[in-house]
Amino acid sequence: MATTLREDPQCAVTRLMLTNFRSYGMLDLRCERRSVVLVGPNGAGKTNVLEALSMFAPGRGLRGARLGEMTRTASAAGVGERPWAVSATVAAKDGALQVGVGYLPGQSDGDAAKRTVRMDGLPVAGVAELAQHLRLIWLSPAMDRIFLEGVSERRRFLDRLIASFDPIHARRWTRYETAMRERLGALRNGAGDSWLSALEQTMAETGVAVSASRVAGLARLAGAMGTQRGSHFPHAGLALSGRLEQGLASKAAIDLEDEFISCLRANRGRDLDAGRTFEGPHATDFLVSHREKGRPAATCSTGEQKALLIRLVLACASLPAPGAPDKPILLLDEVAAHLDDVRRRALFDELEWLGVQSWLTGTDALLFTGLEGRAQFMRVTEGQVRAL
Repeated sequence: MATTLREDPQCAVTRLMLTNFRSYGMLDLRCERRSVVLVGPNGAGKTNVLEALSMFAPGRGLRGARLGEMTRTASAAGVGERPWAVSATVAAKDGALQVGVGYLPGQSDGDAAKRTVRMDGLPVAGVAELAQHLRLIWLSPAMDRIFLEGVSERRRFLDRLIASFDPIHARRWTRYETAMRERLGALRNGAGDSWLSALEQTMAETGVAVSASRVAGLARLAGAMGTQRGSHFPHAGLALSGRLEQGLASKAAIDLEDEFISCLRANRGRDLDAGRTFEGPHATDFLVSHREKGRPAATCSTGEQKALLIRLVLACASLPAPGAPDKPILLLDEVAAHLDDVRRRALFDELEWLGVQSWLTGTDALLFTGLEGRAQFMRVTEGQVRAL
């Protein structure tokens, strides 16, 4: 397999600055457009760097933590909770871009109001505005059990993958969730039929749009896996269990919207009693199987499940993203730890062939044998990152 990097990554972080973020009081890290390998003992702060980068994507980031949990607290800094900030220089084919996100404690109760976002020094509405300039995909050890645990984690993983090459998907999902929360609030407050009907109309329109983009996204992922080189990572069979997603195979979107509206209206009492909405794309499950073995991912070995996740991420990274950089930045936390030598080298070759900047972490530099000269190696110790 050829391993020559085809060209410099179209999108890469060349400088990362952290202030009061997790274990870092102040960090100014300069790097090249190549991939970055962060090596250090557990607890040194490797994952904190990746989490900081994930703050440039919609959602709660690599760990799924609340914004206030990421600040450098009294135990680390000797003072109470502080604001934190993450800024980066992003090199792209059309020039360099300065991006930044920050957190101000006590501004409001909502995460969205607390996170401030800037692009080239100017404030923007939110991190979704960065999607056309910066595309991020990540894998973390917490995701190793994604096929064994709750539906919500699998669904969020799928939605993040799709949003990385279809940036509008995240906005559709946000509009749907907002309408769903407002409907539950309206039910509790005894709102009139006209207001409830308007919210249910919005839920139906955005919910069907979300489901349609999931169906299209799955088809694109399946197609990308079909054209991927090599066979070191198993081909994943993909399906969706949702009522709306399945309905799109035989019904027009407008008909599904009408059906969903009727369902929401009929379920008002049950949803009010339960304090949650029973039907909708928020209940969809993402079903993955090991296609060569014909087995659900949940019944595969730990190593096979990890390999399936990697195959999905590699497929996603190979897809062009209209309105966003064609190539993402990959955040791969401890990704090499549970792979054998053959799969590790296959992963490194694939990352280089894809032409992406990847940020990889591990406890031992020997885990990244084969990346020498192809990536930048850095040693992470308490609050410091230095070239290895």
